[in-house]
Amino acid sequence: MNLLTRLEDWPYIILPITIVLSFLLLGWLVEQRVVSQLLSIAREKNLRFSEGVLRSLRGLSILWFGLLGLNIALSLPNLPLFPSLILLSQKFLLVAFLASATWAIAQLSVEILRVYTTGDDGISSLTSLFEFLAKVLIFSCGFLLILSSVGISITPLLTAFGIGGVSLGLALQNTLANLMSGINIITSKKVRPGDYIELRTGEAGYVRDVDLRCTVVEEITNNLLVIPNAQIISSSFRNYSLPDHSLLVPVEVGISYDSDLEKVEKITREVIQEITQLLQPNLGDYQPLIRYGKFDYYSILLTVYLKVVEEEFFQHLTIKHEFIKLLHRRYQQEGIKIPYPIFFPYPPTNPPS
Repeated sequence: MNLLTRLEDWPYIILPITIVLSFLLLGWLVEQRVVSQLLSIAREKNLRFSEGVLRSLRGLSILWFGLLGLNIALSLPNLPLFPSLILLSQKFLLVAFLASATWAIAQLSVEILRVYTTGDDGISSLTSLFEFLAKVLIFSCGFLLILSSVGISITPLLTAFGIGGVSLGLALQNTLANLMSGINIITSKKVRPGDYIELRTGEAGYVRDVDLRCTVVEEITNNLLVIPNAQIISSSFRNYSLPDHSLLVPVEVGISYDSDLEKVEKITREVIQEITQLLQPNLGDYQPLIRYGKFDYYSILLTVYLKVVEEEFFQHLTIKHEFIKLLHRRYQQEGIKIPYPIFFPYPPTNPPS
């Protein structure tokens, strides 16, 4: 008769099963009653760091308590299993724990990075590339630790990785160039997710992500523009979000030569202050910049520089739009003329004499 089916062995079988099930139940209670409740409290009180830690540990309580219960069950005396099978099972439990711990540390690291890179507007500047590199580093260390824990020498493996890395680098030069360019983009902090950039070649939009190969830019037309990282590094570009979100938006106005320039400047300043109080009250006592530029063919050219402080780059179009409407209305009320060229077409068959 098989050893596991003898009646006197049943107590040694039921006890380990009971221990494992008890620890699984305990892990489920910790997950439902402790982790979930703490996560809800962290969300209610806007504790972003605590929320990130708890979110990365969510779901692991049952696994870890189950592994602990199995380890205790395998350590019981008189267990009706072969010693070699018990030893193999314990090694498997160790590998499972190290693998899950590595995964938890990787998730925790990403959550911590995401918390500390999230601004007051709730937008995180953490890119896919930086997240990927952090996970690769942690998973590599965890993999080497697992191999070492089961008695496998990692020295030959590191040597093979070194030789293979050189060969792979030669074969993937373009990919590695984009990878290193992406790292350069992130570390230089000249381009961040959420910034509005414009390349020398004309492409423009909001930076949404920087990954292994490319930078993803969302155009104002709601299309995604994929630009290789190496192209951004090797060309000049304009970042409208640095050093801050303030802009000076020029608006050119032509006024009649018969106009009183002092009156025009006074009225224009009043319009700017009215628009500022209406759309940007946070600017306070902003002194607008107005400059007469030149005597044009049919008008005196006046340039108004509107200061715009907005998170969204295209918000300046709304302010410029409202300013032009109000300025045109005030000029009409004050009798200030905005001249325009008048052309007299002549029929080709009847030219002027």
